[in-house]
Amino acid sequence: MDKRAGNIVLYGMILGAVFGVVGGYYFVGLFESISFLGTMFLNALKMVVVPLIMASMIVGVASLGNVGKLGRTAGKTILYYLVTTGVSVFIGLVVVNLFRPGDGVEAFGAFIPDLVADSKEKTLIDVLVGLIPPNIFAAAAETRVLPLIVFSLLFGGVLVSIGEKGKPVLAFFEGVNTAIMKLVTLIIYFAPVGVMALIGGIVAKNRETLDQLASGLGWYALTVIVGLAVHAVVILPLLLWFFGKKRPLKYFVNMGQALTTAFTTASSSATLPITMESVEEKNKIDPRAASFVLPLGATINMDGTALYEAVAAMFIAQIYGIDLSVGQQMIVFLTATLASVGAAGIPHAGTVTMVFVLAAVGLPLEGIGLIWAIDWFLDRCRTTVNVWGDSIGAAVIAQTREIKNNSCQVPD
Repeated sequence: MDKRAGNIVLYGMILGAVFGVVGGYYFVGLFESISFLGTMFLNALKMVVVPLIMASMIVGVASLGNVGKLGRTAGKTILYYLVTTGVSVFIGLVVVNLFRPGDGVEAFGAFIPDLVADSKEKTLIDVLVGLIPPNIFAAAAETRVLPLIVFSLLFGGVLVSIGEKGKPVLAFFEGVNTAIMKLVTLIIYFAPVGVMALIGGIVAKNRETLDQLASGLGWYALTVIVGLAVHAVVILPLLLWFFGKKRPLKYFVNMGQALTTAFTTASSSATLPITMESVEEKNKIDPRAASFVLPLGATINMDGTALYEAVAAMFIAQIYGIDLSVGQQMIVFLTATLASVGAAGIPHAGTVTMVFVLAAVGLPLEGIGLIWAIDWFLDRCRTTVNVWGDSIGAAVIAQTREIKNNSCQVPD
């Protein structure tokens, strides 16, 4: 997509979001009836996620040239994600201790949402076991991204190791990757209408909870948003400037379509096709870095989710009058950082993994019901930060020695 068309689509998405908010609030029936257009747009993005992840990861791994480079690049990527996630959790704990949004709030409406109840027996060990799927086709059908990434990493590494015999297979996946990216461009043209319908349908459906967002739970929501803003506006741009060698404001503007889609869909996995297009085509990041880092980041890099889980846990503790010690807050820090790795890139995934955080310090799971009414809104905020962090991770890893040697990066 050329720059002019991209700008038109971006402005259309912003206008669509505004019309969606206003229309969803004042014309509930109309926007409930056209919400299917948003569902179609979201389904179109989800449709290309599996082939995009597998093709881009296989091509990205193979392009590194050898297993040694793969190991070093993977190690640096995971280290970057763990560090930034840890920083985001620390920011969340600082902000929630300063604001103390749960003090004086009554424990009204406490319950365990069905989504959480169905997953409360799941442990971190289950997440690890799930990395190796017994059936790769079943994993693809169920859009379980993490096992697909593991398979693609191994498959791409093997293609490199078998030399000439692997080249025809690699050429096939290169063709698939190129075709999928072209398909993503076509889908983006429909984004303004899709965004308007999605946002309008969400606002229409949750219209009654907007009052709660502005009153009883407003201070809590503000605490989460302030923490996310500090991480997204201060920490991540500094990393982009010093380590990614990119101008943050320009980079942010070029990520406009991806960030708008992330807020609309509340899914970093569904946003992945547009994230890759924005990072590679608009911000000129080396495709080898983008194709390796972004699919991995959409699954394990959950800065916003980890920060949200830490703030939510402390908020629930404050409501119940439970004073968590420094040691217990350290447990929250570690658990939120690790649990976010196992969070799927889908709506409300952070709420499910919050079970690990609450259980680690003995907080009641019913507390999740206290924040459920506005989770739909905060889910979109944290997903946007997740995608922003993924995109910056691609820029940072693109500057590593393994990628820059024989780089195919397009000059900025």
